[in-house]
Amino acid sequence: MLGKPKGILFDLDGTLLDTARDLGNALNWVLSCHQQPTCEYEVYRNIASDGSQGLLEIGFGQRLAQFDLDTLKAQFLARYEQQICIDTVSFDGVTTLIDGLNSANIPWGIVTNKPQWLTELLLPHFTEFDACKVVVSGDTLAKRKPHPLPLTYAADVIDIAPEHIWYIGDAKRDIDAAKAANMTSVVANYGYIGPEHQASSWNADLYIDQPQTILQHL
Repeated sequence: MLGKPKGILFDLDGTLLDTARDLGNALNWVLSCHQQPTCEYEVYRNIASDGSQGLLEIGFGQRLAQFDLDTLKAQFLARYEQQICIDTVSFDGVTTLIDGLNSANIPWGIVTNKPQWLTELLLPHFTEFDACKVVVSGDTLAKRKPHPLPLTYAADVIDIAPEHIWYIGDAKRDIDAAKAANMTSVVANYGYIGPEHQASSWNADLYIDQPQTILQHL
């Protein structure tokens, strides 16, 4: 039996925001710049949570060894910055969930591995996130997920003990971080999870197929 959460923390990409198409657009731009075949949405979608390196690895494949990875990352990030919110949307049900949390006076925040400068560029496009109490990015602290430090830091900011917080994410590192931080771990099945990830083996406390499912537990 899960206890009622007193606070909620979210991953960003693949949990609150569907950023895959804009990330894929940046990937395909880099591929095109180097005269490489572009990558289909169905191929890169479930890699979208893995950052620039994961996307470049799936896009270039074995050809990646022929290029300087740091140069490719810089090109990818520059392009993504320029077009960070063309096709990005919040997942269906996210606004309903956020409205419900706000109405119930349950503080919530974001803990992401996305670099801070990109997080700060992206979030203002979504007014539903105005009530967010804390944002911790991948380079805010000395450690990032799956280390628990970003989650425990966020818990300190919203002044709620970790054992009363639920952390929701779509990657194994999210669940590992939540467990290490003594938080209730929740898998966003609607996010960037494919059969190859074997999410059932992550042993999370809860698996949800829609964001608003969380409201049933308040």
